[in-house]
Amino acid sequence: MTAAWQALRDLRPDVLEDAGDAWHAVSGRSGADRVRVDRLMTARLRETQDSRSAAAALARLQRLSRNYQYLHTECGLIRTTLNALAADLAVPQRQLRQALDEAAELRFTVHEDGSVSFPAATTATLAGDAPTPGGHARGDARLPLDRAPDLSGAPPAVRPLNPNAEKAQALADRIARAVRAAADIDRKYAATLDRLRAAKGLDVTAATLADAARDTAGVRAAAGRHLGDGIPADRSPAELKAWWDGLPEEQRREYLDIAPDLIGGLDGIPAAARDEANRNHLPVLIDELARRHDDDSRTKLEALRMIQDRLREPSVPPMYLLGIGDEGNGRALISYGNPDTSRNVSAYVPGLGTKLDGEFVEDTMKRAEDTAIGARRLDPSSASIIWLGYDAPQHLDVATAADAENGAPAYNRFMAGLEATNFNADSHLTAIGHSYGSFTVGTAAKQSDGIPGVDDVILLGSPGVGVDRAEDLGVAKEHVFVGSADNDLVTRMPAGQQNWAGAAGAVVGAPLGPLGSAASAYVMGDVADQGGDDLYFGRDPASEAFGAQRFKVDPGPHAVLQGGGFSAHSQYFTPRKDQVSADNIAAIVAGRPQEVVREEYR
Repeated sequence: MTAAWQALRDLRPDVLEDAGDAWHAVSGRSGADRVRVDRLMTARLRETQDSRSAAAALARLQRLSRNYQYLHTECGLIRTTLNALAADLAVPQRQLRQALDEAAELRFTVHEDGSVSFPAATTATLAGDAPTPGGHARGDARLPLDRAPDLSGAPPAVRPLNPNAEKAQALADRIARAVRAAADIDRKYAATLDRLRAAKGLDVTAATLADAARDTAGVRAAAGRHLGDGIPADRSPAELKAWWDGLPEEQRREYLDIAPDLIGGLDGIPAAARDEANRNHLPVLIDELARRHDDDSRTKLEALRMIQDRLREPSVPPMYLLGIGDEGNGRALISYGNPDTSRNVSAYVPGLGTKLDGEFVEDTMKRAEDTAIGARRLDPSSASIIWLGYDAPQHLDVATAADAENGAPAYNRFMAGLEATNFNADSHLTAIGHSYGSFTVGTAAKQSDGIPGVDDVILLGSPGVGVDRAEDLGVAKEHVFVGSADNDLVTRMPAGQQNWAGAAGAVVGAPLGPLGSAASAYVMGDVADQGGDDLYFGRDPASEAFGAQRFKVDPGPHAVLQGGGFSAHSQYFTPRKDQVSADNIAAIVAGRPQEVVREEYR
């Protein structure tokens, strides 16, 4: 304790912050130099030269690029560590200074070892006022929970007569605890900084980069609370955008490099920053899943690796990873095109059976990509998003309103984020729901104030959306569009959620699986609700009574006569299967409703 409290009292956190800024300057220069090597030197050489010497030069440039990357990462980690150290030490320093100020006001003396002496006082007794001597209190750094209970059975100590004694003891304890807390912080950060050492040699190998990844994890463990405490996660997306825009560039880099998982899923953070954060976090998530051995983790791991492969490939429109996670059935929010710079943006909610697996990557993601490609033909300023931000029901027999009710607030917050970050004053936002996803969109529209910023709503293969009229979705009925294939069994499912599957089984005389047999569903769609327009989750959106704009789609193969099963339910987005439907969706997303081909009501 000797002189420790004086060092804490006189500590200047700004010196640590200045040192961190100096390391940040080195990190920034290294990052800029790497960009110049990659974009100017390497790219130019690759475009203009094709020879053995050029290949050797490219290899040396790649090594130089890795060196700059390593410098950028490690120097940035030092900066983050020093800033977090300064912030954490400021807490016990403030506690110490408060105790010292109170001691000075009471005219107590704080000694070099942290003990506190107090003066004599006059104490009232039964015999009258009596002088009581001063004394000395030594601090105890243990918190009350740290102290072992007294099991001796001895009577409690007599309370000191001098009223200053108790005050002095409390002050000495506070001083000791502040010094102890500072020492614990110092040891933690000293160990973290000690690990931030570069390997010998000029070449940055794969092992060196892996070491940098471990360093990042170590700094995150030490400084994570410092970074997390600064995020106003409970604010609205618009407020989060204002917070992010107001951060210094070096602080934004800390979040992107050290704590990307804290930033990547925040609605209101610009798309480019979310994309970078999620790409940085994706390898960490893959590594975590690779350590697990259950079937669910293996399924998600396969999907994440497939997504990572696609992100590495150049694409038109470019991909933006707006969210990723392994919670529930998995999370993936992917945009084809930049949703901040594009005037037209759509966000598609998938439905029944969707989860983070290989089918999602190969099929469901492709639907958003096809929509973006089609819309960009009509207006190049278009982007399309696949939003797997909720747990869709995996089987029809468990498809209730609960999943939609849980997903609707998250979808609305995401849409509010799109509205907040879009650069265009005349942005055009479209909500798309397919299958059970249309019910989720409908549930989102019923929330207070509806879906933020939405201009048009598209419902595809819908089993009902929870409202009886198009205008109940928060936009005029002229802006609600419905695609409903005649042979899509999901659009034929009758009302009576608890009994329809069992009744269908009785009709065909056979038991049903989770989705029911195609024949049963088709029969029940026509038998159970003859001439009516009530579906599984409410009125049929393709009916005249609902009042939406039904557009033309291919009827799809007949479930029974042509053995189509549920094929008609999954082809709305796919040009090679249903060009007219894909074109209609693209026209709506691109803000060209006059080009939509209409269809008669069902």
